[in-house]
Amino acid sequence: MEVDPTSLDPEEKMNKFYALFSVGFSVLSLCAAIIPICGGKLALLGIGTGLFGRRSESRTMATVGIGISALGLLIAIVYVIFVSIASN
Repeated sequence: MEVDPTSLDPEEKMNKFYALFSVGFSVLSLCAAIIPICGGKLALLGIGTGLFGRRSESRTMATVGIGISALGLLIAIVYVIFVSIASN
């Protein structure tokens, strides 16, 4: 059953947007992971908005966003380690 967006309370609507933003930030963090500062910040934003998004009915989408953001953060950290080892 499709829910009318205008009938949602403002808090639920914002939490759904947070879940959506979490997925968006997580995909961007994977793309930007080759620049660790950008990828790391986007991954942290994805994790943060995902935690707020888990309060909504879109828990699955927020959980996926958190998981992909964690992967993006891990890739950025591993990339920093490889670059620091290669520069020595």
